[in-house]
Amino acid sequence: MSLADGRGTPAFEAVGLARSYRLDGGVTVDALRGVDLRVEQGEFVAIVGPSGSGKSTLMHLLGCLDRPTSGTLRVNGVDVATLDDSGLADLRNRTIGFVFQSFHLLARTSALDNVALPLVYRGVPRAERRERARRALEAVGLGHRLTHRPSQMSGGEQQRVAVARALVGDPRVLLADEPTGNLDSRNGEEVMGLLERLNEGGVAVVLVTHDAEVAARARRRIHVRDGRIERDA
Repeated sequence: MSLADGRGTPAFEAVGLARSYRLDGGVTVDALRGVDLRVEQGEFVAIVGPSGSGKSTLMHLLGCLDRPTSGTLRVNGVDVATLDDSGLADLRNRTIGFVFQSFHLLARTSALDNVALPLVYRGVPRAERRERARRALEAVGLGHRLTHRPSQMSGGEQQRVAVARALVGDPRVLLADEPTGNLDSRNGEEVMGLLERLNEGGVAVVLVTHDAEVAARARRRIHVRDGRIERDA
């Protein structure tokens, strides 16, 4: 049970959430099957489960990167079914920060401009977005790497750039998909420590992981199997 049950608008609220995919040959795969889920503002949640369990599908739906086949999903109180693609992209840009296992940084672009990129889509003036990106990089300990490109940084530094990019828009929630998956233990520890500090500052963190040690650091663990929530504690 959430520690903040009933206090304000939840970060995510899903009722009967389902997602099916039609494959070649007319075969239908049910990736999610009627998931009910509520994540409060400020929670730290790990979504865990074996390969093919539906945890990544759930993450994509929560992040408004995909639409459910059926059921209801509200993100920060907004029913995603009421939004067209443009509205969905705007909700995603203004509400959610993303951190991926593979960093997804622009190879020929400086750390500063990688971090500033989400603000371009908001129409933030160049000087302001660069200043906000600088502050975000300083917050993750990379104020000395502003002009470096990804190839000039370690894996741990690249992931911290990705975290700064996720935070530059002041999101209500950060979604992290295997955030330590490509990192050694030391860099993984640094990134997890950073996520914990962000959560202590009020940002809700929802991460997908197969690593039991990473999952154990979350205050709530949601176990997914065969497209359903098997356990939530």
